[in-house]
Amino acid sequence: MQAYKIMHGLWGMGQMMFTKYIVVVDADVNVHSTSEVLFRLCANTDPQRDSIFTKGPADVLDHATTEIGIGSKIGIDATHKLVGEGSVRTWPPLIKMDETVRRKIDALRASGR
Repeated sequence: MQAYKIMHGLWGMGQMMFTKYIVVVDADVNVHSTSEVLFRLCANTDPQRDSIFTKGPADVLDHATTEIGIGSKIGIDATHKLVGEGSVRTWPPLIKMDETVRRKIDALRASGR
């Protein structure tokens, strides 16, 4: 439940209360890489188990809320799941491309083939 602690902690910090979407990933994920975060979001989550909806303060300039200053938020736990977090299956290792293969593909891309 560490990811949920992070979500609620962030929503409780000053201007972070206006954040509508929080996705928590493991420490080895480059959060500046949209494709890496989206991969973990899609690969590591079960919507029912890993999502939380809540209501809270919203920016008064947010036109999407149903009421001025009050809105909903969603937090998604995209981390590897532990047994204590509802995982009953073994978590598979992340498959990474061999560096030799990666260099060959990069060379093919650079040559235009």
